[in-house]
Parts: sequence; C-alpha cells; structure tokens
Amino acid sequence: MTQSRRLIGLDPGLRNLGWGVIDVVRGKLIHVANGTISSNAKDDLADRLVQLMRGLEDVVETHHPHQAAVENSFVNKDGVATLKLGQARAVCLLVPAQNGMKVFEYAPNFIKRSITGAGHADKHQINAMVKTLLPQAKPESEHAADALAIAITHAHAGDLDERITDNLVTQATPLKVKS
Repeated sequence: MTQSRRLIGLDPGLRNLGWGVIDVVRGKLIHVANGTISSNAKDDLADRLVQLMRGLEDVVETHHPHQAAVENSFVNKDGVATLKLGQARAVCLLVPAQNGMKVFEYAPNFIKRSITGAGHADKHQINAMVKTLLPQAKPESEHAADALAIAITHAHAGDLDERITDNLVTQATPLKVKS
C-alpha cells in the first residue's frame, strides 16, 4: 500500500495569495500545481476577502489537498498592513478548515531554515531551493514559490511530527488494570 499525502501551502496576502500543491509519496516530493489568487485593490476590503476566499475554494475543489500549511504572520511597523495580512490569513485558515483539513502554521524563519538552511534567506535563495527540491515546478510568482516552500516545510516537519506520534503510540505499553 502506497502512502501518499497531498498538501497545500498558502502564502497569505491581501493583494496576492500564493498557493502551492504537492504530493508526498514515500518521502518523495512531487509538484502538482501552484498559482496566485489576486484581489482587486480598488474594491472594498470585504469584497477583496471574498475574492480570495472564492479563489481558494476553487483551488481546494480542483486539487483536493489532505492538509494545509500556512505561514504565520509577523507584526511590522505598519499596523494597518498587519491587520490586513491577518484578515487574509483568516481566509487561509478558514477555507481549508471548512473543507475538513487540518491546518498547520509555520513561522517565516522556520520555513526559510527548513528550505535553505538559513533562517534569514532572501526570496532568490528560497526560489532557487524550491526549484531544486521540485525540479518540475515553475512557480508562477514569488508568492507561489513561497507557498511551495511552505508545503515543502510541512512535508518535512509534519512528517516528522507524525513519525514521532506513531512511534510513541507503537512503543506505548498498555496499562495493566488490577481487577
């Protein structure tokens, strides 16, 4: 029996929400698809969030991922921008959860370290490593490349978490109850 998982990585953004779908088959990473969902900057915030939600719903319906991984947001000096990013993140958390997926979150530095070995890697380094790890992938944008990096991070980190949990369950000894 072949164990495979389909993962979607999501790079939240109000203007551009990157997504990347990969399959993990016996530890091998296989690119499925990637893209960017853009909202119209001239529209009201609520309408832009609906655009992102509908676009992400279409991606989920098309590719049927099993799990989702989302980049944690960071706080920057611009409070308004941080709030808008948080609202876009909410879409990235909500749509997969509504579709029965478990959603995992990873810090930006953890993703960079997982992909490049350095926690402060730049976009070019991340893009180069994504192309190395998924040679068949042609990321449509830097947002899509980031989303693929997030999916790859989850493939490695999530797999480790599952192996640890499985190992603990396998090695657990049942308690003997005295009657």
